[in-house]
Amino acid sequence: MSSGTIAFIGAVHEARPALDALVALPEVSVGVVVTRPPEASSGPSGLVDLTDAAAAAGAPLVRTDDANEPRVVDMVRACRPDLLVVVGWTQLIRPELLAVPTRGCIGFHASLLPRHRGRSPVNWAILRGEKLTGNTMMVLAPGADTGDIVDQVPIPIDRLDTCATVYDRVGRAGAEMLVKHLPGLLAGTAPRRPQDPHAGDLLPRRTPEMGLIDWSLTTDEVYDWVRALTTPYPGAFSVLSGRKVMVWASVPDAGTGAPAARPGEIVAVDSRGVRVATRNGLLCLTRLSFPGEEPCRAGVWAAAAGLEPGARFDPVPRELALWCRGQGPKPGATQ
Repeated sequence: MSSGTIAFIGAVHEARPALDALVALPEVSVGVVVTRPPEASSGPSGLVDLTDAAAAAGAPLVRTDDANEPRVVDMVRACRPDLLVVVGWTQLIRPELLAVPTRGCIGFHASLLPRHRGRSPVNWAILRGEKLTGNTMMVLAPGADTGDIVDQVPIPIDRLDTCATVYDRVGRAGAEMLVKHLPGLLAGTAPRRPQDPHAGDLLPRRTPEMGLIDWSLTTDEVYDWVRALTTPYPGAFSVLSGRKVMVWASVPDAGTGAPAARPGEIVAVDSRGVRVATRNGLLCLTRLSFPGEEPCRAGVWAAAAGLEPGARFDPVPRELALWCRGQGPKPGATQ
């Protein structure tokens, strides 16, 4: 393998396996590691700690919410990198920083580009009931996920997957692609395939308040919603008597249920969980909490909260439900 110096920028999910893979390669040197501060609670979900990995690489650790700020650019420039690797960083890298490495900049996106450009591609794929996502290794360009494709790996989405399990496979696939193509990247001979600028789609940005559950969806659709937004993301939720209830895990109920129950109505509470009516059946909620609390087994939580059959989660207005699904503007937002 060609030797070289690599500057690394990353913060969430896929960042750790990629950095670990680089640290394990004796032929390369990691010159600097840029990540977010640990207290960045307003930042992206799923932050990982890169402190020990940076120490193992003998690289200075730079914490920032803005990789494009002058001091960060100066520190990257000071290590004279051959390559900049950006993994698990939601901010676009600006031209000044892109121009620093002699062999360019590489990034990753958790979809099969040009499909699903933009934020939270795995979460969107799961909550839409899709069966396939992927990881794309690309040359970074000023636009959002528009650079030349170096490699892609398809990643199936299983019925039992959550956002966390899929992102784990995405991260491992990214690390493997990085190791595979690093010699070509450092030599300037890696494959590059331009994207069609007119192909693909741009995903809407998700916010925690978009996790609101619409119980008028089918059982499968609500199940997908919950598993798409669970830990390490802010979680799906519903409102009961004016109070938010977080829903962290669920299973489709195999019983016939109560056909007369209204969507959102609690049909049964027992040791298995809390069974709630949907448009076409029942969903058994298995882990619940109030905001800020640790998730708890739903039956135990319901007993402590005094939750009983007959109560009903609040219906969701159609315009709000469409916005949460990325199918319309936020109600009341100025255009």
